[in-house]
Amino acid sequence: MNLAEDTLASQFLEKAIAILQENRDYTIANRRHLHEFPELSFQEEQTRSFIQKELLAYGYSDIQTEVGGGGILATLDTGKPGPIIALRADFDALPIQEESDLPFKSKNDGVMHACGHDVHTATLLSVAQAVGKLSSDLSGKLIFIFQHAEELPPGGAIAIMESGALDDVDAIFGLHIQGGTVDAGKLYIHPGYMMAAADSFEIQIQGKGGHGSAPHTTVDATVVAAYLIQELQTIVSRRKDPIKAGVLSVTAFHAGEGADNIIADKAYLKGTVRTFEKEVQQQFKEGISEMVEHIAAAHGATAKVTYKYGYPSVYNYPEETSLVEKIFIEQFGEENVVTVQPTMGGEDFAYYLQKIPGTFFNVPAGIATQEINYPHHHPKFTADEESLFIGAQAFLSIIQHYLIENESIEGIDNV
Repeated sequence: MNLAEDTLASQFLEKAIAILQENRDYTIANRRHLHEFPELSFQEEQTRSFIQKELLAYGYSDIQTEVGGGGILATLDTGKPGPIIALRADFDALPIQEESDLPFKSKNDGVMHACGHDVHTATLLSVAQAVGKLSSDLSGKLIFIFQHAEELPPGGAIAIMESGALDDVDAIFGLHIQGGTVDAGKLYIHPGYMMAAADSFEIQIQGKGGHGSAPHTTVDATVVAAYLIQELQTIVSRRKDPIKAGVLSVTAFHAGEGADNIIADKAYLKGTVRTFEKEVQQQFKEGISEMVEHIAAAHGATAKVTYKYGYPSVYNYPEETSLVEKIFIEQFGEENVVTVQPTMGGEDFAYYLQKIPGTFFNVPAGIATQEINYPHHHPKFTADEESLFIGAQAFLSIIQHYLIENESIEGIDNV
């Protein structure tokens, strides 16, 4: 990078951050509006209208709507050669009744932004607004992805990818706030597997019911289910390589109803499986089926397993993650860029990374003055609005590097 490029890059970032600060109240208002009017996955009509209206106000004309059945893509084409990069935010909410005391708490009964997608969307809108005023400083193309339905499989990401709208993208980046974590001003990164594949299973057990006073005449489905709850954990403790990560949790158990002297003939279990590697994922799937079949048969019962693949694991490309780490250190300081351990949570950003190099990072958003910072998906979940501006600056620093400091995507290898 020559001196002229260095000067242009630093000036771009200074101007972009100044625009962020100038519009600080407006950005917060956008977040609060989104929080106040949340919509469930695949039902986000008003949210999409709001996003599109904002983008039009910023001067964007190349806006694709209903991409993949509900996503919005806004493209900034500088008209100059350079890489194509994409930034993503999600905008759906959860079926949760909000219990916070926020003045802008949800007005939609039973629906809440309890995962921070309102923050993600307001953050990316603020970036789009700033960059739209500075497009002459850039080279290449920038695609803003506003994605629907992250919370509900099959999710929106896979459909957006299958639409072909991102086929020419060279690199992609996304962020997620961590509302339960108080670590203001920090950015969390991790190369390689960062989040787990999120699968689910259901087990239906058929026994033979009867009177509680004569268990020898029955096949007790409750007993079969109880054995399974215990024995399924041996897949984790005795079948899986202990060096490799994997979680199996039974999250629901139902058997019997009515009189207390009736032995149930049916029982139902469901749960989740979390893995990083496909080999381990397959081992869990096969292990559940084998164990259910044999334990049920040993008790004279039958059973059916339904295994559902969820989102794949999020795999951050090491090269892009290393580059982003350098970019963030330059912008925020080495003490504020933290390499963290992967988590067993799931995210459909994984679908983008299956085909496009890139990385997914976290922005801590717990509130230091709050006695309890509730975790994601909790009815009292809240987020520090300062995370809007940390996330926006992180995105802007990525744009600075890719669309100013590098004339082509190949140049990244030499950074």
